[in-house]
Amino acid sequence: MAEVKYALRLSNDDEAELRKVVNSPTAAQRSVLRAKIVLESASGRSISETASALGTSRQTVCLWRRRFHQAGLPGIEDEHRSGRPPTIAQEVAAKIIDRAVHGEGAVSSRKVARETGVSKDTVQRIWRQNDLKPHLLRTFKLSNDPQFESKFWDIIGLYHNPPEKAVVLCCDEKSQIQALERTQPGLPLGVGHIRTQTHDYYRHGTITLFAALDYLTGKTIFRTESRHRHTEWLRFLKQIDADTPEDVDIHIILDNYGTHKHKKVKAWLAKHPRLHMHFTPTSASWMNLVERFFRDISEEAIRIGSFTHVKQLTECIFKYLADHNAHPKRYVWHADGKEILEKIMRARKRIADRYASQAN
Repeated sequence: MAEVKYALRLSNDDEAELRKVVNSPTAAQRSVLRAKIVLESASGRSISETASALGTSRQTVCLWRRRFHQAGLPGIEDEHRSGRPPTIAQEVAAKIIDRAVHGEGAVSSRKVARETGVSKDTVQRIWRQNDLKPHLLRTFKLSNDPQFESKFWDIIGLYHNPPEKAVVLCCDEKSQIQALERTQPGLPLGVGHIRTQTHDYYRHGTITLFAALDYLTGKTIFRTESRHRHTEWLRFLKQIDADTPEDVDIHIILDNYGTHKHKKVKAWLAKHPRLHMHFTPTSASWMNLVERFFRDISEEAIRIGSFTHVKQLTECIFKYLADHNAHPKRYVWHADGKEILEKIMRARKRIADRYASQAN
């Protein structure tokens, strides 16, 4: 009779919560064991049977049966332990945090440790507890375009609601692509060894890649040129016009580079009204998905190569683009425009507040 001293009865909610813990891949093993003890006990098994089935002791089963009987689900949770009181004064911790947030120049844990009289491990722990990473740096640039919002929503609209009987092309030029020849052959990838490449190189000239990424199909129209003036840009527009079916409109997303707005380009566009230019806001080229494509071709073809002349570089780029068009990959815009705009507005406010505080 001693084994049924704490008869367990589970409500439907309690049983569902316990089974959720048991089936969770991220739950702590001690929590899973306690949940299993309660479930096994509530099913009618004795203490000895439960202990044997779960590979634990009778004392452990008795403890968590009793705790659940007395307090329910909260009874099998870990009790809060106060632990050792903090040994770092709040003023020192605040200084360590402030140094990371408002410090000028490079901020290292060793330097802050010397300034505050604590160990570097203590500095790192306080930064980690407050999710501060002063050793990292991310570049950014907020657009000051007075027509930012209208241009922003124009581009977002093309991505989310492409016009019917039209193509949407993300266009740009990747200029000054260097034909770099590594001074020594790199070592191939092997078991336990990563691929290697020398840090020094010989220069053999440059080319410019013009690309128009079709937003709906993922295919590209492309050409290479030795320069990237308005003359070359106009040649590329003519190629786009020739390579696109005559009965569709062409919507081109592009940045504000001077060659894109040259008077001769504008004159040609006036005679070809099916081409519609959609300029991204200034300092917002991240809205143009062709930039994502340029990153891929750089990492997968250009940077890892060694080219003895420009022709070899061009052949490598053409092969990559031919393979891409044979198996096109779409770059789809998923981000919510409203959320992006709200984030930009918050960043602008923080910058304005920073300027105001510096002025005072």
